[in-house]
Amino acid sequence: MPFALALTVVLGLLAVFQLALVLGAPLGRYAWGGQHRVLPARLRIGSAVSILVYAFIAVIAWDRVGAIDVFGEPFSEIAMWVIFAYFVLGIGMNAISRSKLERATMVPVSIVLAALSFLIAMGYGELATAA
Repeated sequence: MPFALALTVVLGLLAVFQLALVLGAPLGRYAWGGQHRVLPARLRIGSAVSILVYAFIAVIAWDRVGAIDVFGEPFSEIAMWVIFAYFVLGIGMNAISRSKLERATMVPVSIVLAALSFLIAMGYGELATAA
């Protein structure tokens, strides 16, 4: 469960960041390619959707480790591998950003998220194995 908790904490921090972007905080250089200081409406919508995606990922992670039972076993197991691939893709996408600030902050965050999702997908931290 510590990996699911760590993943949830990082996703929660990202959700707060995305919410700040939605509300017009001048942090756009850290996200969405870094082309805007304050995000335009279409990217603010993207940030709002990201918050929902982060929440869904957290639910899947907690389901995968057995802390909650929302989805059937095959779904959460496969979904965690898809999430791992999503975060690996995020490493690459953030690494090619034109924004130095985005590269410097989001590449390490994506690496942490990919590592945590890998460990969860592998089944580390499951309640059944911890007992």
